[in-house]
Amino acid sequence: MTRPIIVGLDGSPESRAAADWAAREARRREVPVRLVYAWTVPPQPTSGPRADGADEAGDEPARGLLEETRVDLTSHHPGVTVSTERASQEPVPALVARSEGAEMVVLGSRGHGAALGFLLGSVGLRVLAQAKAPVVLVRRPSDDATGAPDPEEVVVGVQDTAESAGPVLEFAFATAAARRAPLRAVRAWSLPPVFAYSPQSLRLLDEAGGLEPYERGALAEAVRPWREKFPDVAVTEHVEIGSAAEVLLGSAARAGLLVVGRGTHRPPLVPYVGHVAHAALHHARCPVAVVPHG
Repeated sequence: MTRPIIVGLDGSPESRAAADWAAREARRREVPVRLVYAWTVPPQPTSGPRADGADEAGDEPARGLLEETRVDLTSHHPGVTVSTERASQEPVPALVARSEGAEMVVLGSRGHGAALGFLLGSVGLRVLAQAKAPVVLVRRPSDDATGAPDPEEVVVGVQDTAESAGPVLEFAFATAAARRAPLRAVRAWSLPPVFAYSPQSLRLLDEAGGLEPYERGALAEAVRPWREKFPDVAVTEHVEIGSAAEVLLGSAARAGLLVVGRGTHRPPLVPYVGHVAHAALHHARCPVAVVPHG
């Protein structure tokens, strides 16, 4: 069964930008788009007159928004199948439930800096922390956009072991393959404190020829199986000393998509995505995909 791209729609310009991004990605991957509007009727008073038709009255704007967006997407992206769903749930459980079996979930986000609105508000952060599928955050195009084609290079951060980084690299390689775009795999390293050295770590570093060659080897080992699975994707392996967040953001300055991982070992109710993903969501100028991994 073909997995759809889920879009959380709320009527904001950012969510419309997310829907447009999702339709372009769906066309590349040859998958459908499902627009989801989650909304619940406010509790009615237990005493006094009840507003008859409250459900229907509140539902009309949602249905109109869904249909208007569907028509707009199918007009601008011929060949993409777009369906709509009005979910009578709160946004977080609705989107998390639909992430199961989805290709990805796409949300809109507002701006840069400390006040990020939907991005790191209660909805966006909890969906990021709980979704079973990758979550992509898309910003509204800037008013000073030149109209030039979007950059297509996919940048992926690889700080974990080859095994745990697998889902992140698989998503990044599949995206690059669908776009016929190059991929840049980035790994940052820093000098560990003296007390972190052990006889075994010193032996491994000595065999590798030093810290930087060791890190290069770790990155090459993580990327190797995905190079073999996606032989048509041109890959650049980038290793640089510095903090993971700074190195990754510097490498993604001209990227079309930045892919980062989110560990799933924390309790599901704790809305935590990791400091590298957090920095990427705050400061990256391109869409950011947050991929859950073990």
